[in-house]
Amino acid sequence: MYQPNTFDMARLKERAKQFNDQLIRHKKGISTSAEFRPLRLQNGLYIQRHAPMLRIAIAYGMLNSKQLRKLGTVAEKLDRGYGHLTTRQNMQLNWIAVEDVPKALDELADVGLHGIQSSGNCLRNITSDAYAGIAKDEIIDPRPFAEILRQWSTFHPELSFLPRKFKVAFTGTREDRALIQVHDLAFEAITNAPEVSFRVRAGGGLGRTPVLGPIIEESLNWKNILIFTHALMRVYNQLGRRDNLTKARIKILIKTVGIEEFKTLLKKEINHLKRSVAPLSEAVLEKVKEQFIKESEIIKKVKLIEPSTSEKVLRKQQDYIDFENWKKRSVVEHKIKGINIVKIPVKGKGRAPGDVTTEEMYSLANIADKYSASLIRVTHAQNFILPYVSPNQLFDLFEELKKSSFVAPVSGLLTDMVCCPGGDFCSLANARSISIAEEINKKYHTLDQLEKIGRLDLRISGCMNSCGHHHIGHIGILGVDKDGSAYYQLLLGGHSGENDDASLGKIIGKAFAENEITNAVGHIIECYLNNRNKNEEFRHTVKRLGAKIFAEAANEARKK
Repeated sequence: MYQPNTFDMARLKERAKQFNDQLIRHKKGISTSAEFRPLRLQNGLYIQRHAPMLRIAIAYGMLNSKQLRKLGTVAEKLDRGYGHLTTRQNMQLNWIAVEDVPKALDELADVGLHGIQSSGNCLRNITSDAYAGIAKDEIIDPRPFAEILRQWSTFHPELSFLPRKFKVAFTGTREDRALIQVHDLAFEAITNAPEVSFRVRAGGGLGRTPVLGPIIEESLNWKNILIFTHALMRVYNQLGRRDNLTKARIKILIKTVGIEEFKTLLKKEINHLKRSVAPLSEAVLEKVKEQFIKESEIIKKVKLIEPSTSEKVLRKQQDYIDFENWKKRSVVEHKIKGINIVKIPVKGKGRAPGDVTTEEMYSLANIADKYSASLIRVTHAQNFILPYVSPNQLFDLFEELKKSSFVAPVSGLLTDMVCCPGGDFCSLANARSISIAEEINKKYHTLDQLEKIGRLDLRISGCMNSCGHHHIGHIGILGVDKDGSAYYQLLLGGHSGENDDASLGKIIGKAFAENEITNAVGHIIECYLNNRNKNEEFRHTVKRLGAKIFAEAANEARKK
């Protein structure tokens, strides 16, 4: 994890003070709402349906226990006692008062957190594979490269007022766990020796026009990452649509001019920049790497101890059944032998996907101190992971997680769904998302039900902005407006790119009413269970049989 230096911390404190001054001027009428809007967005402040929302940037999903406690404290003191994990590895506070935002930013700055690049027409918070630096299949740890780009872009004047938002991702593996194909710009490590190089994609994205980003550079030397990004951003800044919000994305620009012409324009800008901008040096990379906690120091903190007494004594058989179920779904091999990665789903019955209370933040921070060298990560699927856990401590960890409601072994199963805040909070939403998630959680609430269904990725968005990533769910649900009422479209055939090629789901038939959509999902699942081959996952059954049979099954849910 990157550790902010003295300069970083001072800059964040100053930024919080600047926003306080900007807010005071606005309250006094010195600046208009239109003038104040970009200033608040640059600090992560939105005006939502019921209340303001503060989005806090978590750089490529990395947190320490001190930061998580601070998030809990701010949520407790200035919000309603909980936060919401987003699909971009951030956290949102959905009920904060505008006048309390400077105070929140000042407190967050004490631990190196902020709202910069979390919103607005800028290069957004850079994301990565949640297993970056710890994955067994990793070619290179992408985090130092992501950090270089983050530092360069944070206050870059050319990146403050783009045609629209711009999302960047890094991955160090062949397998896509960072959703690289649905980003505006993505770097995929392909070689480590003699030098690190990346395959580059651009023009991916979801929303109103879902596109899987094409490859625009087969092999980019790491030293040219900044020049390449700068050149691409210049092309976007010069030619991107500013007259139409729905078309103000780089994917639309690439489609309009054509991929070959875009590459030509990009090459021209790269050649121009190379005349005055030097490539990155090894010294710069090493300086950034030095700001990361050394892995040797982390391992020292991980207590490689004998199993606890609790694991040696069989108190009741059910404890061990539950433990084995949890371990099967929640524990992942680490690149270092003798260490585990543990997934902490923030999902399940009675919980809005991704919502975490202040008490849970405090509890998980304490757990991270005890079992994971004080380190925590946020995933794209609105969950946490503990990146450094001793196998000898798994049972004790399991016992503690049970007390904190984080022990549900649902990772990868139906109720480990991705869901945006929807119409309950977001002013852009056409329909509620959380209530649909809750209905599905109630319908499929036992582990037996979930295990019978097997691996199934369900994603829910309340509008076409696709914050719930519905296009890449095995089942996608999209909220739409129909004559002033909320309806839901169903999509099938999407996939995020994990363990297979990414794909975009297709809409199956007409939209369903709010009181029909949960049953429609149920009929689709039942159709799958009745027609699958042995050990065949849902998405493979859909691919084999086609969407028609599932559309017909879903239609049984329509009210006559």
